[in-house]
Amino acid sequence: MSDPRSFRGILCGERPMPLGRRAMLRECCVGFGGVALASLLGERLAGADSVRTVAVDPLDPSPLAPRLPHFPPRAKRVIFLFMHGGPSQVDTFDFKPLLQRDHGKPFPGEKPRVQFAPTGSLMASPYRFRRHGESGAWVSEIFPAVAGVVDELCFLKGLHGSNPAHGGALLKLHTGTDTFVRPSMGSWVTYGLGSENRNLPGFVTLCPTLGHGGVNNFSSAFLPASHHGTPLGHAAVPAREAEIAHMHAGLPAPAQRAQLDLLRDLNRVRMDATSTAGDLALEGRIESFELAFRMQMEAPETLDLAGESEATLRLYGIDEPRTENFGRQCLLARRLCEKGVRYVQCTHSYKWDQHGNLEKDHRTNAGEVDVPIAGLIRDLKSRGMLEETLVLWGGEFGRTPCAQDGTGRDHNPHGFTMFMAGGGVKPGFSYGATDDYGWYAADGKMHLHDLHATMLALLGLDHERLTFRHDGRDFRLTDVEGEVARAIFA
Repeated sequence: MSDPRSFRGILCGERPMPLGRRAMLRECCVGFGGVALASLLGERLAGADSVRTVAVDPLDPSPLAPRLPHFPPRAKRVIFLFMHGGPSQVDTFDFKPLLQRDHGKPFPGEKPRVQFAPTGSLMASPYRFRRHGESGAWVSEIFPAVAGVVDELCFLKGLHGSNPAHGGALLKLHTGTDTFVRPSMGSWVTYGLGSENRNLPGFVTLCPTLGHGGVNNFSSAFLPASHHGTPLGHAAVPAREAEIAHMHAGLPAPAQRAQLDLLRDLNRVRMDATSTAGDLALEGRIESFELAFRMQMEAPETLDLAGESEATLRLYGIDEPRTENFGRQCLLARRLCEKGVRYVQCTHSYKWDQHGNLEKDHRTNAGEVDVPIAGLIRDLKSRGMLEETLVLWGGEFGRTPCAQDGTGRDHNPHGFTMFMAGGGVKPGFSYGATDDYGWYAADGKMHLHDLHATMLALLGLDHERLTFRHDGRDFRLTDVEGEVARAIFA
């Protein structure tokens, strides 16, 4: 006869007795394993069998352990090429014949009620445009190398935001909001997918800007601190001098390990004494020390370009003073991605803000990044990495078709161009459009929330399900907005 106190006895209809916690766990332990197995199998079935996915190891407590996406991904990683200052769409990739024709005339439409600064009459682009590649995409003469890879690009020409100031616009682009401190998109990506290398950060930002939001543009905010972007140098340091500050590199590894163990034990005593629920900031600090220790074994080799061939250095423009700095960032981005880093940002800072002297300065700016951008795309493709790597190019906003001070253009968040490459987007494709003069997004409009939703979808993440509970509500990168632009998916 079954013990009436047991779960089996209750099922057999015998007189039930109170079931204690220990008895419950003893009787149901096998069932719990079955539930866990069913959940794991369900997660695996949610991803495509043809896609390489890595289940979370229950024995690996690392917050950056690889996680399964919500659905089969098109891309595994992101490289964001950020042009700080706001490139002019009508002088780069959004050719406007009417703007050329009507140079010097008043803008025929209604200008925005709120402008960053007063603007005058229409100003034609000082550059020649030509069609390139089989796609016939229009490209300005200041981007000859990018023109050579135009059939790999997917142009997004209907982008629009809401903030005409650099600080707010940078935060909107990087975090989805210009009014609150929120996690950056790189942090959301590693929160959703983890990283593929325990010895390197999941999110690295190369030579990030110090202004216009600064660290908030790569902050993890209220997400666990391990998802914070790791800066490699900053905008005031040439890329060749940028390095990650390690621990006491002069000490032998066993001594460093002993220091870390002592520090970890002291921190955990402090954490146990102050909070039964745990301290996320302190947990993140402990993990950061552990990561710094592990990085000493892998980061120096990853950041050392000495093993790259002369042909590769030329491909990225590292052999030329004008392109060396951004070329080095792009090559480091490729090397970091090869090592399993999930999200890398390269910043060309802060050079694209041409309120005057646009003809000279936009040409100079493009000359510094043109060869490295094309080199990165060609290199990724030759190594079979482009299909799994989403390359995103763009700034925080565009610029007005009307002149400011006669030789420049003002900020324009109402319509601008970005492009993607690889990562499951249609190559040689153009999506969306601005009006005839390039001021407002008109067709295929994509708000920055839509850009974020689309990027996450390419990575296999549903932006509405990628949430984190903080202060009593569920937050996400796209807040309560965002539509995926599926028309650009290959």
